[in-house]
Amino acid sequence: MNQIIDEGVSVRIEVFFDIETKRIFDEIEGNDPADLGISIISVFKRENGAGKMYSFWEEDFAQMWSLFSNADRIIGFNSLHFDVPAMAPIAPYDFKKLKHFDIMDQVKNALGFRIGLGAIAKETLGHTKIDHGLNAVKYWAQHTPESLAKLKKYCEADVMVTKEVYDFGMKNKFLKFKDKWNTVRTFPVNFSYPVKIAEPQLGLF
Repeated sequence: MNQIIDEGVSVRIEVFFDIETKRIFDEIEGNDPADLGISIISVFKRENGAGKMYSFWEEDFAQMWSLFSNADRIIGFNSLHFDVPAMAPIAPYDFKKLKHFDIMDQVKNALGFRIGLGAIAKETLGHTKIDHGLNAVKYWAQHTPESLAKLKKYCEADVMVTKEVYDFGMKNKFLKFKDKWNTVRTFPVNFSYPVKIAEPQLGLF
């Protein structure tokens, strides 16, 4: 008989991340995120139940990649359609081939349309993003100690909101949003890891 192995969350390595860019799409030709340039990347790595936040400016990007390489799941919001392609020019390997988990894709699969992280967090968690992505570009352009501190705080806060939405969905199997009629809606999600089936060991005789 095959044995079902359901590994505990505590033994997994999960990495949550978010990026901020130097430009917006209106400032470039085309719509390739790789052309926006990255100002900062924030990463929260959780291993054996404990986690730590890291933030990397451009000169520190080379130190970042080891955080992703052995992750069981790399979690972001709209990450496969924005963050991952934006990071392609700076990645030392094919970053998109790692074990990504895009919450946005899970939401779209459940509802048939896209909803922003802030809207989901507001109804699901009772709090939301602390700032707007357009301001993140302004903070980089200002490039003062104060504005860069705001940029770092915003990026790290987005990572934590992503983590909280993920953890809520993992535990409760649903998320919430407010529809165009101002009604709070609940929808199911399944963030569970695939269950591994261990092959039976054959006897010697």
